[in-house]
Amino acid sequence: MAFALSNEAEFSVVCKRNASLPPVARRWALCSIAALTLGIAGGLAAAGAWPIVPFAGMELAILFLAFREIARHEGDCETIVIAGDTVRVETVRAGSRHSVQFNRHWVQVVVEPESVLAVPRVWLRSHGRLVEVGRHLPQERRRELARELKLRLAKR
Repeated sequence: MAFALSNEAEFSVVCKRNASLPPVARRWALCSIAALTLGIAGGLAAAGAWPIVPFAGMELAILFLAFREIARHEGDCETIVIAGDTVRVETVRAGSRHSVQFNRHWVQVVVEPESVLAVPRVWLRSHGRLVEVGRHLPQERRRELARELKLRLAKR
């Protein structure tokens, strides 16, 4: 998350996922795990424990689907821009783009109360519309984002 100012915007922030494993490294990790799993399963099958082979195949299929889902959401991000009388929230999720615009004078920052089991969530609300922001941020950064948005929206 980075707070930034542009020529047009009074305030803007971009929140992105932390993609700690780039696509090439992810492919290498999947291929390495597959080679290791198939090697062990092949060795055990040769020793007579052939029922392990379908389970190894299922394990690899599930791992492949998990990595594919991670790749699908790799570019997910949120952009919040406060400019003039508008607050614009643009969300990119799994390649689809969604934009919501609020009137700055009516928008409220809502922070869900903390609980032991759940991470607090931050919402922008106005006229019955509710948009969650900061989904890609850890708990402490969400609180920081909420404080910053409240501060910026109070300066009207």
